[in-house]
Amino acid sequence: MVEGSSEPEVSDSLRTFGAMLQALREHAGLSREAFGRQIGYSKHTVESVELGRRMPDTLYVERSEPVLGNTGAVRRGAEHLERRPGLAAWFRQWALKEKTAITLYTYECRMIPGLLQTEAYARTLFNEHLPPMDDAQIETQWVEREKRQRLLWERPNTAFSFILEESMFLRRTGGPDVTRELIDHVLRIAELRNVEVQIMPQLRDRHAGLNGPMQLLEEPNNRWYAYSEGHESGLLITDRKVVSMLQMRYARMRSQALTIQDSLSLLRRMRGDL
Repeated sequence: MVEGSSEPEVSDSLRTFGAMLQALREHAGLSREAFGRQIGYSKHTVESVELGRRMPDTLYVERSEPVLGNTGAVRRGAEHLERRPGLAAWFRQWALKEKTAITLYTYECRMIPGLLQTEAYARTLFNEHLPPMDDAQIETQWVEREKRQRLLWERPNTAFSFILEESMFLRRTGGPDVTRELIDHVLRIAELRNVEVQIMPQLRDRHAGLNGPMQLLEEPNNRWYAYSEGHESGLLITDRKVVSMLQMRYARMRSQALTIQDSLSLLRRMRGDL
């Protein structure tokens, strides 16, 4: 079975909170557009929050409270929202599995995986996002990404393997300084006993991962899952035959990539060239 959706995840708490905001707004005699002007958000954002499609940020809640009667209902209601901001709806199910995984494999050819990103590298990606994100959204994205990265240290018994295309470092996303810091960061993470980093060399003309990025995960019950992500969508793959096929591809890539020691040596040489 392959599960995935590009539609935002709507939880019961978001629907309930949105319905309460809509009722309070209508009781105040305000249209969505007029309410949005008073709190500094667009009509579209107000609609998305009221329909439960969007998690309101702290500023939205604080500005809404006095406009909607200053009863404390908006603030108290916001405390019970369940949807985590900063994680895409299609990624949340995989992120939950990451927390208990005993093995996690990642192959990436587009950008450095989130678990290995520095703040400067991540913010470069956020700044290039379209449609543009505001400062609050970027901050939320980074906070959530940093939380995920703690898995590398908080789960020392989980085996992490990363196969990274050399081209991602050669692109120098964010500039030489950002890339230099990124390489230093990856080298430090690679020193952890539970982490293996391998580089797929730029000059290798073919390998088993040419179909694109993949992630593989093993749960404590030894059940394996896979995940594949594209533009505004993600697929959690549970079909055992498909997962087995991706495991074979990843195993082949581990033999085709540089050894761990050669990979780290290459990263050090690349850093020296910056």
